[in-house]
Amino acid sequence: MALSRSSLNLYSPICRHRKSTTVATFLFPKHPLKVSKFTNLPLTMNHNIHFKPHCQVSCVISSSSSSSMESSPPDGYRRNVGICLINQSKKIFAASRLDIPDSWQMPQGGIDANEDPKSAALRELKEETGVSSAEIIAEVPHWLTYDFPPEVREKLKCQWGSDWIGQAQKWYLLKFNGNEEEINLLGDGTEKPEFGAWKWMSPEEILEHAVDFKKPVYKEVMEVFSPHFH
Repeated sequence: MALSRSSLNLYSPICRHRKSTTVATFLFPKHPLKVSKFTNLPLTMNHNIHFKPHCQVSCVISSSSSSSMESSPPDGYRRNVGICLINQSKKIFAASRLDIPDSWQMPQGGIDANEDPKSAALRELKEETGVSSAEIIAEVPHWLTYDFPPEVREKLKCQWGSDWIGQAQKWYLLKFNGNEEEINLLGDGTEKPEFGAWKWMSPEEILEHAVDFKKPVYKEVMEVFSPHFH
């Protein structure tokens, strides 16, 4: 089911969503970059925001997180991929979570047994957003980790049946080559929807709207991929 390109798209009258008007003023600290290969993209602008139902959610926000420079994920962390999807105007795809109000994030998901992380990134992107018209153009060369806050860890322990300290993520930068009608937060129908709205954001807005315990990882991802955003 393709989404409308109007500035506001409600799927159901039973749920109302509020469009964030926060003006991000976050300034990046100076840190050295960690990648050497980048590509340039042509510029066009699009600031559409799209909504769908299910806005009755509970909030879980905490702090903690660290990055791992290891070539393989550390023990006790769930293997995961993160997807930084950019459009031709060099804006980043973000979606609001159904289970955490006012929390926006980039797509991510677990890596299946014996699955290549790059394949997992493409699969998760399609499952969560319906997008298949995308290509990987860069990656963070090391695993990044964040710890779950206690309440989140306990909730996920019941959901997954495994007790993970947090997630170890392999991050990829993908270029969106399709039309926005392709974006569908119902995904490809193989998984339960996770998001209620989507929007193209600046790196500063990505950090502004992320939950606290993911911000250190998001900050490093933005730093590594920053040459693609200019």
